[in-house]
Amino acid sequence: MKLPAFDYVRPASLAEALALLAAHDGDAKPLAGGQSLVPMLAFRVAAPSLIIDLGKLEELGRIAISDQGVTLGAMVRWRDILGDGRLRAAHPLLVKAIEHVAHYQIRNRGTVGGSIAHADPAAEMPCVAVTCEAAITAIGKAGPRTIAAADFFLGPLMTTLKPDELITEIRLPAWPAGRRFGFAEFARRHGDFALAGAAIFYDPDAGGTARNAHIGVIGGADRPLRITAAENTVNGNAIDDRTIAAAAEAARSAVEPPDDIHASGAYRRTLVGTMVQRAFTSALADFS
Repeated sequence: MKLPAFDYVRPASLAEALALLAAHDGDAKPLAGGQSLVPMLAFRVAAPSLIIDLGKLEELGRIAISDQGVTLGAMVRWRDILGDGRLRAAHPLLVKAIEHVAHYQIRNRGTVGGSIAHADPAAEMPCVAVTCEAAITAIGKAGPRTIAAADFFLGPLMTTLKPDELITEIRLPAWPAGRRFGFAEFARRHGDFALAGAAIFYDPDAGGTARNAHIGVIGGADRPLRITAAENTVNGNAIDDRTIAAAAEAARSAVEPPDDIHASGAYRRTLVGTMVQRAFTSALADFS
């Protein structure tokens, strides 16, 4: 399908981009990698009068690693994450999840900020953000604000982002040495959106007992979710077949996915539990 008519501008600064967004009062759309926006334009899901290309905003393309954690600029591309060897130690769960993103061509263009703002409930980055308690920084005419990932996603393609705001960065808390993690997802074909998936991590104590378990899933609702009931089955226990099975069952019981054209809600519910089980099994295998 042909794209709708629109004006196009490529600002040279963040201030210029924000001024353009504010001036168009919700009738402008920022363009990052274009992997979500362009199909939306083609199908007339979006029809803004102005496209603001963020490609020149180099300050949004940086990856910073410190004792406080990992900061990803909104224009960081998936290929940047996979190509930055520091992240395999600084945040290996992030790297493992991004390895599942779409195809090579998409990973060359897609961006962190674009995925977060698009809020597709099947996408990997929103799941990582919620699971890891990320902080999302956005800036608009009222100035910058920071939103917890758990509060940012409202539903499919729906967030708390205001029409005049741009995401500038996503901050992931520091990753301690010794943390165990896993990620698993299932799609009908490689590169398709996942029908369900799970991101998990926990911190084992000296005796091997799990602490601080975090379990996030996609495919269980209209947004990524942390499953505290499943986390409670893990905390205080050794990670063995019994604990993993309990976590999978708790996750399965906690979600109520709807039926859709891709799968029934019952199938997705079962699949969520299976993905939690596989993510924990992967964590055990990787650290055995």
